[in-house]
Amino acid sequence: MYESFYRLKEKPFTLTPDPDFLYMSRQHENALTMLEYGLSLHGGITVITGEVGSGKTTLIRRAMQVLDPQFTVGMINNTHRNIGELLKWVLFAYELDYRSSDKAELYHIFIDFVVNQYAANRRTLLIIDEAQNMDVETLEELRMLTNVNSDKDQILQLLLVGQPELNDKLKQPELRQFAQRISSGFHLTPLEFRDTREYIHHRISVAGGAPGIFDDMACGAVHYQTKGVPRLINTLCDAALVYGYAEERDQIDIDTIFDVVLDKNQGPLSPFMV
Repeated sequence: MYESFYRLKEKPFTLTPDPDFLYMSRQHENALTMLEYGLSLHGGITVITGEVGSGKTTLIRRAMQVLDPQFTVGMINNTHRNIGELLKWVLFAYELDYRSSDKAELYHIFIDFVVNQYAANRRTLLIIDEAQNMDVETLEELRMLTNVNSDKDQILQLLLVGQPELNDKLKQPELRQFAQRISSGFHLTPLEFRDTREYIHHRISVAGGAPGIFDDMACGAVHYQTKGVPRLINTLCDAALVYGYAEERDQIDIDTIFDVVLDKNQGPLSPFMV
C-alpha cells in the first residue's frame, strides 16, 4: 500500500520474524555470541529468554543462518503444557518414524539416530521454542534424553527459547539437575531509546527506504508507547506508515504517531497509552 509512496522495496515492519531485518543491538550481539559460544563448546543446554516480542525467534533464525553445517537441527515450535509424548514430537522434528506406541522403541529410534549422526561426524541440535509452556515432568524427560552424552562428547545439544517464566521454572528444586547442565544463556530485554531509533532506521534501510522517514520526535514517541519492545515497535510503525501514506505525509512525525495511538485506543485491547 505505502511502499511505492515511501520508495520502499518491501514492508519494513512486518510481524513475521525475518533474520534479514534483525537489528543487532549490543545485547542482541551478546546474545548471539553466547549462543554461538554454547554451541561451539559442545555444551549440553543453552537457554535464551526474553519478554514477548523481544526478538527471540528472529535471533534464533539468524543464528541458524550462520550455524556450522555439521549440525543436524530439529525444532519443536508448538509446545504447550499438555504436549503429550515428548519423544514423538522429537522424532517428528527430525522426520523420523514416530508412529510406534512403544516408548522404549521410540527412545531407541532417537538414540540410534543421534549416535549415527555422531559416527558421521555430525552433531545433533534440538531447538525447543516457547519452552516455558512445558511442565516440569516434560522438561525432566527432555533432560533424560541428554544422557546419551558422555563426559567426553556432547553428541546431543539442546537450545531452549522462552519467556522469562522459563527461568523461574528452571530454578525449581525439581529441575536442579537440568539447570546444572545449562552451559550458557542470555536474557533479552527491551530496547533503550537510542536502540529504538536505530532499530527503526535500520529496518527502513533494509527495506530500501530513507531512514529519515521517521524523525527523532516520532522515534521518541514510538519508544515511549512501546517501551522498546520490537514487536510493538513494528505494529506502531507499520500503522504510522499507513496513516502517513493516507495523508500524503513525506515524513512521519510525532503527530502521526499519536494519531495512530489515539485511534488504536478506541479498541479494547490496545497496548499503547493515550
